[in-house]
Amino acid sequence: MTTAPSHPQPARPGPRIGVLGSYGGFNIGDESILTCVLRCLRAQRPGARLVVFSRNAEHTRAHHPGADEVVDWEGVSRTRVLDALASLDLLVLGGGGLLFDGEARRYLRLVRAAQERGIRTFAYALGAGPLREPDDREAVRTVLADMDDVVVRDEESKLVLEEVGVERDVVVTADPALLLEPEPFTDEMMRHEGVPTDARLVGMSVREPGRAAEKLDEGDYHALLADVADFLVRRLDAHVVFLPMERHDVRHAHAVLSHMTACDQGRILHGSYSPGQVLGFMRHLDLAVGMRLHFVIFAALSGLPVLPLPYSGKVFDFARRMGAPALVGVAREQAGLLLAEVDRLWDEYPERREELHSRVRELSAQARETCARCGVLLDEVDRGTEPAIGATALLDTEAEPPPPPTAEPRPLGV
Repeated sequence: MTTAPSHPQPARPGPRIGVLGSYGGFNIGDESILTCVLRCLRAQRPGARLVVFSRNAEHTRAHHPGADEVVDWEGVSRTRVLDALASLDLLVLGGGGLLFDGEARRYLRLVRAAQERGIRTFAYALGAGPLREPDDREAVRTVLADMDDVVVRDEESKLVLEEVGVERDVVVTADPALLLEPEPFTDEMMRHEGVPTDARLVGMSVREPGRAAEKLDEGDYHALLADVADFLVRRLDAHVVFLPMERHDVRHAHAVLSHMTACDQGRILHGSYSPGQVLGFMRHLDLAVGMRLHFVIFAALSGLPVLPLPYSGKVFDFARRMGAPALVGVAREQAGLLLAEVDRLWDEYPERREELHSRVRELSAQARETCARCGVLLDEVDRGTEPAIGATALLDTEAEPPPPPTAEPRPLGV
């Protein structure tokens, strides 16, 4: 893992750009987004001073050396945070799912404080919803109206903003993590985790109910996923590996494992890994079934046949855009349908591989568009003029995702 530099970094000649999000090691998806946002900003302005507003500054300093400065914004003096905001030329909000009940107003207070100080603000491929609380809806409606550009990552988020009453242009692109680059996950790391290197592997992702998945019934979906895992063990002669995308996922992975009849064929990754390493691990898998959005994104980037288990609009939307099966939920009575979809997914994947890779390329291009729009706003900041909203040029400096593996899936077992 990377560590923070032990000596002060020299001052940079470019603009000061703040990045605000749910950063600090709480969620692999959010950390992957920060990795990609920092990479975009550095490509756009190599000389910029990048200031990350983090929920755990120590973690962000240690794991994101691309940040020149990290500021705690939770549990600290408001004056200290406002002083850091006041020095910025641009504040980037996001990306990721920040605009939901109980959280939206907290992030948008800082955005409003920046706006009141004349600082440009940019919404970087945000996710929105659910938004039912009046205070959160009001904050979204008023603060987004005054942002210089608003980009969301999916159609569902745009619909949520329209329902809240946001009356301005909102551009839909794609999740920033579609531009993440894999890092090696070695055979030695596999052995350390107790994961075989000579067996067929299926990755699974589970999550806690929480505010983003309020309708999940724990008992039902634990039993359902255990049924799926047992099916995959039998039909593919596979080992099932659970990938926790945040700390709470570990408990739910253990719960699913405890419901399996073939629990000896299951493993849970327990190490602490960077987003790139988690993406690198996906290259060892043969198939993926999961609930977390970024698990599904990582599977798509890795060229895997993937079955999303939608629990919210953002997963439905990504499944639709990938052309993947979009199931209606994760209720126990859907077990038969789900198992049939896994079967069909595996059988049809060789014929659909190129189509899916083409869709990943298209979504990655849309993710680069967010970066390009931010670059246009930075051009306006440099000139001291009003923003020219509507730019859609792609950023040439961003690389396309690597092609997926070309090996044919092995046939289903008898």
